[in-house]
Amino acid sequence: MLLNLHVKNLALVEEAEIEFGSGLNILTGETGAGKSIILGAVNLALGAKADSESIGRFADSAVAELTFSVDGEDKIKALNGMDIYPEDGIITVTRRIMPGRSVIKVNGETVTAALVKKITGLLIDIHGQHDHQSLLYKSKHLEILDKYARAETEDTKTRLSSAYSEYKAAMADLDKFTIDEEERNRSISFLKYETEEIDNAALCEGEDERVEAEYRRITNAQKIADAVDTALKLTDGGGSTGAGELVGRAYSSLSSAMQYDEALESLLSQLSDIDSLISDFNRELSDYASELEFDGEKYEAVEKRLDLINGLKAKYGATIEQINSYRESAQEKLDFYEEYEQNLEKAKSRLKSAEERVQKLCGELTKLRKGAAKRLAATITDALCDLNFEQVKFDIEIRKTGAPSANGQDEAEFMLSLNPGEALRPLAKIASGGELSRIMLGIKSALAVKDEIGTLIFDEIDTGISGRTAQKVSEKMAFIAKEQQVICITHLPQIASMADIHFLIEKNIEGGFTKTSIKRLGENEITGELARMLGGKEITKIVMENARQMKELANEIKQK
Repeated sequence: MLLNLHVKNLALVEEAEIEFGSGLNILTGETGAGKSIILGAVNLALGAKADSESIGRFADSAVAELTFSVDGEDKIKALNGMDIYPEDGIITVTRRIMPGRSVIKVNGETVTAALVKKITGLLIDIHGQHDHQSLLYKSKHLEILDKYARAETEDTKTRLSSAYSEYKAAMADLDKFTIDEEERNRSISFLKYETEEIDNAALCEGEDERVEAEYRRITNAQKIADAVDTALKLTDGGGSTGAGELVGRAYSSLSSAMQYDEALESLLSQLSDIDSLISDFNRELSDYASELEFDGEKYEAVEKRLDLINGLKAKYGATIEQINSYRESAQEKLDFYEEYEQNLEKAKSRLKSAEERVQKLCGELTKLRKGAAKRLAATITDALCDLNFEQVKFDIEIRKTGAPSANGQDEAEFMLSLNPGEALRPLAKIASGGELSRIMLGIKSALAVKDEIGTLIFDEIDTGISGRTAQKVSEKMAFIAKEQQVICITHLPQIASMADIHFLIEKNIEGGFTKTSIKRLGENEITGELARMLGGKEITKIVMENARQMKELANEIKQK
């Protein structure tokens, strides 16, 4: 349910806050007062295209914010699937519009316009004149039928979606079998060469790094030998200048002085450790030097192995892991081509089986839809009779389309007859704009009990109607409002009288500037607004009495 609309610096609105309630929320006002601004604010918050012209004169940016309460495990689960988590059952959608750009946030987190449309699509449904016109498209008819039949078709549609995915995968698999025998034999020969080349190399993980290190050591053997020789001369040169000899002399000198100061004992101990380390170092370095020699055969073997590894890297991948991965892929292709005929038969069989399953599920879905179409058509017929279509006949035709899809193999079309003796014809060919709005209302009333969307907004629902028809429309609006929150912008007093909550939109001039304001009306104010809608500028006692009676009658009707 929509709890709150907050608008700031949008067009003529400096700042406004509307606290909506359950039931029927009515918004009225003089023509040009700014009713369209309110609906525009809702649409902007829902992700509609915005431009800098939307920004008013009161600040540098405009804000439209909607606050929803969310209940129902399925709805919350669907929101969680979009990484949206209601806080204490509340979701707040905020749209800030600035020159050249805008930002949308949900519970303080920035989101895209596409995501906010998906989120709010679970929470609110807006019906304006454009939406009535959507009834002219057959795709809309199937959408309405499926919404009505969701509970009974959901399992079949889920299984069909899975089966159709398998069907498409089987088609894609079969499409791989386009190669002729000559090309297949060439591919087999080449793939065998590649896999054998890699297998013969018998590569080990990390071998390339070890061989490179060995090659680097052998090719720089002379430099290493020179460095080792220099180090040995400096640490154990055999004369009086080697580091070992100098440390030994230092130890002897310090040892003779220790008899005079025991504090030198720890320093002497450290010097002893240094002498031992140098001795160990010299011994190990001498052993290393004795093993240093250039082995021509080993050098040739290492160089040959490194060339082989680098050659394979150039062909199949930058690392041994990538080379082995390429080999696995090549083997899969080789297996595929070597068993081509068997695999082709398997692919054909898989596709046939998948297609049969899709066709079977499409048939099940069609049967369910036809049953639901009869029930929905009867319910809509009753609703249209209540909306002053006294001799109406309404039917929903289900026809088979060409190719199956994840949504079945059906199209639906609403068929209508408005006058006795007339044959049923496509709704798109006989309904006028005003009739379309009533038909949409009739459909919504038929779906009201099953519709999971908590809030409906109606704009232009009263286009082209008056008198008895307007009264019927008002009663139907009140009926829908018993199941869902309804917000309706109207200019008809018959509809306005059914309000559970009534808001007045006014345009005033302050300081030479025009401003739009919104306020919730009290009981006496509601009567006055109904009188204005009934009588225009001159409101007489008779008009006021008519308004009071209209409101009382509306309250009686709602209590039935």
